[in-house]
Amino acid sequence: MIQGLILGICLLVGVVLLLNWFAKADPRAMARLAKYGGMALGIGVILFLTITGRLPALVGALGALLPFLLNLRRVADRLKSMAGPSPGQKSGLDTAWLHVELDHDTGRMGGAVRQGSFAGRTLDDLTVEELIRLRGECAADDPQSVAIVEAFLDRTHGAEWREAAGEEAAEGGPGAGTGAGGGTGGPSGGRMTKAEAYRVLGLEPGADTAAIKQAHRRLMKKFHPDQGGSDYFAAKLNEAKDILLGS
Repeated sequence: MIQGLILGICLLVGVVLLLNWFAKADPRAMARLAKYGGMALGIGVILFLTITGRLPALVGALGALLPFLLNLRRVADRLKSMAGPSPGQKSGLDTAWLHVELDHDTGRMGGAVRQGSFAGRTLDDLTVEELIRLRGECAADDPQSVAIVEAFLDRTHGAEWREAAGEEAAEGGPGAGTGAGGGTGGPSGGRMTKAEAYRVLGLEPGADTAAIKQAHRRLMKKFHPDQGGSDYFAAKLNEAKDILLGS
């Protein structure tokens, strides 16, 4: 009786400690643990079946079930696609001067400045005058950042900022000569990697064709130049889709 009680208390303490570790653990560390633990368990099961002589029967059963499992995967992918994107998805874009995030749910742009006079500050934190100055600093060597700053100004401050930029340019300020956006929206010279393409579309690596096309279509509706985006955004979205679909 006493031994059973002690065993029960030990098990309870063990469960509490395990739950506490689970709540505080790094999700990436847990994912790695699950991955390698699953691999070890699979190897152990295969060895056990081999030793007991049951492996051939299992292989035959899996072969018979394979068409059903493949069809089940296709059905699951179709249901996931019909359910639409999960909330909270964001796309990431990086240029020499900016790190930008595009919120899929709201279409909102946000980001941080990576260098120059406003390094370390966010675009939301800058005034119209400061954004125009940032635009002028980027113009010397980073036309992609110019396009993003202009798109951010258009979305958050409307067309009025262009009048202020014109006044500053007329006075020979830092925004002089940058223009209102013509020719600044092309994609960067280096080819995008697959990892970058997934990040631009806000997808997890390995997303299927339907998810890639859906994400591209949804983002183009929100960040197309006609919707307050820019040619640069559109080019990056198209490039990401082409890379992931092998176009």
